[in-house]
Amino acid sequence: MATEVTVPVLGESITEATLGEWLKQPGDKVQADEPIASLETDKVSVEVPSPVAGIMGEHAVKVGETVQVGAMLATIDSGDGAAASAPAPQPAVTASPEPAPAAQQANPAATAGQQAPSSSSDGPAALSPSVRRAVLEHGVDPSTVKGTGKDGRLTKDDVAAAAASTPAPAPAAAAPPVSASVAASTGRKEERVRMTRLRQTIAKRLKEAQNTAAMLTTFNDVDMTAVIAARAKYKDLFEKKHGVRLGFMGFFVKAATMALRDIPSVNASIEGDDIVYHDYADISVAVSSPGGLVVPVIRDADQMSVAQIEKTIGDFGKRAKDGALKMDEMKGGTFTISNGGVFGSLMSTPIINPPQSAVLGLHRIDERPVVVDGQIVIRPMMYLALSYDHRLIDGREAVTFLVALKNAIEDPTRILIDL
Repeated sequence: MATEVTVPVLGESITEATLGEWLKQPGDKVQADEPIASLETDKVSVEVPSPVAGIMGEHAVKVGETVQVGAMLATIDSGDGAAASAPAPQPAVTASPEPAPAAQQANPAATAGQQAPSSSSDGPAALSPSVRRAVLEHGVDPSTVKGTGKDGRLTKDDVAAAAASTPAPAPAAAAPPVSASVAASTGRKEERVRMTRLRQTIAKRLKEAQNTAAMLTTFNDVDMTAVIAARAKYKDLFEKKHGVRLGFMGFFVKAATMALRDIPSVNASIEGDDIVYHDYADISVAVSSPGGLVVPVIRDADQMSVAQIEKTIGDFGKRAKDGALKMDEMKGGTFTISNGGVFGSLMSTPIINPPQSAVLGLHRIDERPVVVDGQIVIRPMMYLALSYDHRLIDGREAVTFLVALKNAIEDPTRILIDL
């Protein structure tokens, strides 16, 4: 008896997804709740678990196809897989592979099962979603790559290095001879990769923000001396007590929530002809993921301590790299902070994340000469950039927000006494 696997409910307002990859092939043994496929939505990748234990049946959807919520993806046949034949040894790859035997052509499910990678600890089941995605993009057989990660696990760098060292395949027979000669003489190559659903959504939303909002950016700089000194003095005690490293983002998020309280329009949004003011601060923090930039939300950040904020950001960053963020964690947000400084950015004009009305950009810390009490001194300085919707936020309010933020960072005691 076969059990159907359908597209699960993906979240509010999300009705479709793209099949990113199959994690199980026809004929593979499957355990209950074991991921069998990965779906790409507008926000995150979602793994589809098997509802029962059994043998993977036929795929009803191909990689890259769009599926609706509730649509059938595949079937799981009952059984424990004991009768399934062991994978046959793979023949050595040659320049001109022989056609598949007639028996294999007559039984594609068995052939696919034989060619599927092993589900042992060294197979795809042990790979993180980001590594599986890299394997799929580069077309690398993970069983032939030696892992350099913990316990010998594969990393994205291992996959990229293996792809770079693999000779390019010979041109197809149908390719025009002139193309082959050009490629051979110049060594120039091109690769065409379909944009992921996440990247398509990022492009669409950012362009909508430019077309809709009256966007303007104002700048300031901040002396990081006091925060750096506080971090150096207390980082060991902080990590010992709270189990997380003390970074700069905790200070900035806390200082931003105080400034948002003083300048509520920066924390507001426009809905039609109405302005919606929020008496809470849900801070979206931009973090990198294998599929692009994502912005999980720190709920009620204004009610959290610096330690709680640091723990939340650290958890978001780790799970973003593993592709394990949940869709509910990406919803909402009243204000965004993007830290391009971790990548070395000196200055930028960040783009608003709709329906929010402002975004704060942080940048790298550089030692620069500044004048303090009539003397030229060297101080660690950072540029701050606030992009905002001029339809809602006036220049005076934007500048006042940045000054309040600057004052709190240059004198962290203000954060302690809520000044």
